Amino acid sequence: MTAEEAAEIVQNDWTIGVSGFTIPGNPKVVPAAIAAKARREHEAGREFRINLFSGASTNDPTDGELSRAHAINFRAPYQSLGELRNRINKGELHYNDRHLSEMAQEFRYGFYGKMDVAIIEVQSIDDNGNIVLGTAVGNSPTWLQVAERVIIEINEQIPETIRGLHDIYVPLDPPLRREIPIYHAGDRAGTPTAHVDPDKVIAVVHTSKPLGKNEPFTPVDEVTARIGHNVCDFLVNEMKQGRMPRTFLPIQSGVGNIANAVLDALEASTDIPAFEMYTEVVQDSVLGLLKSGRCKFASTCSMTFSHEAMMDFFDNIDTLHDKLLMRPSEISNNPEVIRRIGVISMNTAIEADLFGNINSSHVSGSRLMNGIGGSGDFTRNAYTSIFLCPSIKKDDCISTIVPMVSHVDHTVHSVDIIVTDQGVADLRGKDPNQCAEEIIEHVSHPVYRPLLREYLHLCKQGHVKLNPDLALSFHSSLAHHGDMRKTDYSEFFHADDPK
Repeated sequence: MTAEEAAEIVQNDWTIGVSGFTIPGNPKVVPAAIAAKARREHEAGREFRINLFSGASTNDPTDGELSRAHAINFRAPYQSLGELRNRINKGELHYNDRHLSEMAQEFRYGFYGKMDVAIIEVQSIDDNGNIVLGTAVGNSPTWLQVAERVIIEINEQIPETIRGLHDIYVPLDPPLRREIPIYHAGDRAGTPTAHVDPDKVIAVVHTSKPLGKNEPFTPVDEVTARIGHNVCDFLVNEMKQGRMPRTFLPIQSGVGNIANAVLDALEASTDIPAFEMYTEVVQDSVLGLLKSGRCKFASTCSMTFSHEAMMDFFDNIDTLHDKLLMRPSEISNNPEVIRRIGVISMNTAIEADLFGNINSSHVSGSRLMNGIGGSGDFTRNAYTSIFLCPSIKKDDCISTIVPMVSHVDHTVHSVDIIVTDQGVADLRGKDPNQCAEEIIEHVSHPVYRPLLREYLHLCKQGHVKLNPDLALSFHSSLAHHGDMRKTDYSEFFHADDPK
């Protein structure tokens, strides 16, 4: 069928699962055709909105077109496009922020009802329903199981050489679940192909769309470079102190300029041996690590490459084919495997507070940025959990170290290390007030240290020092004055207050 013919099958209030994990692997034409149908239905005065589930964030033809067409009623588990985010923050649709490793199993458990149709990008499908997926796996294997109908997008840009790069393993559900047989990053647990009942396939749509990210990644700058070097110095010291094996451990790293900076520092280090990655995404810098041999193997859910890097990968597939595997997100992010093989997790934070709690999803407590993503999957189970952020933002008007985070995604119980351009705060083995001293001294910006110390002075003594009147004073100052440096604690007290 054409994309338009396939879209006509989709009805109002249907639940749809799409392939992919970040931009790679997402369907390219059918969701946009569904958005066009929604516009026609709305113009005719008829309701048309769908419920959309994915592996992680998606592409503009999916989240972008559907949100612009006001065609989404419910969205889970993650997003990153500005237009969709704005509609979520305006309350125009429902959004459920979930740990990425849990999405597939929760759908199998029946928590979200039935799935009417799955739209899956593939390299090929045979008559028996065996599928070679594309440049990401996400939740596709589960969507193929649970969906009542399946629409296949065969993207002719995906080369046949991608065969063998997938490791498709779907665990049994409790009480029948067994251990996942992955003991090293490169272990194969499943099969190279996914499977669908051929009778479910109601449409096959051929496409020829680019596979990678069109926009260039933000380059490493002076601040992110310092963060990268601080992380590298910390890891080297951990090996010297005997707290980490000298053979090193697999690492997990997210997407973005801070992640790139850390990977650049790891590549340049002469003290850290060649390593493996067990992560949810690999980006352009990982391709360089694989080619140089600094990264021996990468287990991932998605090849989140730019278009140029994607072409480079397939041009060098003969030497890279045995250095990478793509897995479903419930395996790439699986707590059991992460803890077993000792993954070092590195994730970015929007802000951290004096006691080590992390906000990674909401600006000023209420405005969704992207979501928790896979950070919780790794943070709660890592050998060492590291969070990264610049110490200040917006021309020094924002401190990322605050008295209390405005939204909590990760409590201090799961956070070992905080790294900024200022240095490293090691929270292991410290009580809350010792953590506060460590964080102020080592990772907060010098401009904000006096204000942070003044806050602690105004708090009541306790296991955690807290002043409920002042805990969000930095955020209040930002809201009223546009600058956290203008925080004035005296304005929070009444003249008749005996304090």
